[in-house]
Amino acid sequence: MKRIVLGDCLDVLTGLPEGSARLVYLDPPFNTGRIQTRTRLRTVRDPAGDRSGFKGERYRTQVLGSRAWNDAYEDYLGFLEPRLTAARRALAADGSLFFHIDPREAHYCKVLLDELFGRASFLNEIVWAYDYGARSRRRWPAKHDVIFWYARDPAHYVFRYDDIDRIPYLAPDLVSPEKAARGKTPTDVWWQTIVSPTGKEKTGYPTQKPVRILERIVRVHSDPGDLVVDPFAGSGTTGEAAARLGRDYLLVDENPEAVRVMAERLAWDGPEVVDDRTPGA
Repeated sequence: MKRIVLGDCLDVLTGLPEGSARLVYLDPPFNTGRIQTRTRLRTVRDPAGDRSGFKGERYRTQVLGSRAWNDAYEDYLGFLEPRLTAARRALAADGSLFFHIDPREAHYCKVLLDELFGRASFLNEIVWAYDYGARSRRRWPAKHDVIFWYARDPAHYVFRYDDIDRIPYLAPDLVSPEKAARGKTPTDVWWQTIVSPTGKEKTGYPTQKPVRILERIVRVHSDPGDLVVDPFAGSGTTGEAAARLGRDYLLVDENPEAVRVMAERLAWDGPEVVDDRTPGA
């Protein structure tokens, strides 16, 4: 299956055969309680520009467009609960669910996940740490998200240890030259910069996540040929990672712009694009 669906993920998840997905990754709206706006910018070199860059070069900013959405829910957990229940049902007996959220809502969401999966099924709280953007002068700058890993069966799950990417030792002189050359496996804190506003990976979608984060999850927690599901697929990063690694994917989003971005991004892989909305909606 290589499919992008425009529709409500609850309907799509409910329609999946039970146990059909080896991996489900959810990156839902973060419930910030306010209207979110993201502006797309491009910088061009201009001696009279409005900002400085590398080696003091001057650049002029061009606004390419902006998007806004209401990220506020009166009952956020009530919104999530049926979708998480449906996602758990879709998981294979040895499948895993990864839930991506910010620190403000993380503790509430973990209690809900513990109730749905059982506390024994909680295996990791992964911290994705990045170092980009504004710096607060009133508190420690918030520069991380939280990713919870739950296994449907805490005694039986996919964990391809030998496929984990290696990262450099912070103090290579404290280990043997062989270990330093090989690198170490990551811990539960993943340092990875955000998607560069001017990089080739950038799609222009406001909540895009780095493909390296999803590649690590997909590579280690599924096998080639498995189905990977993303119910809030946004820019399609999960599908990009799955396609590169030889997995099938089902990407769902109720935003037509997200589906357009995903279809364009994954056109090289030839996914089916489906409109699953109620006629007339």
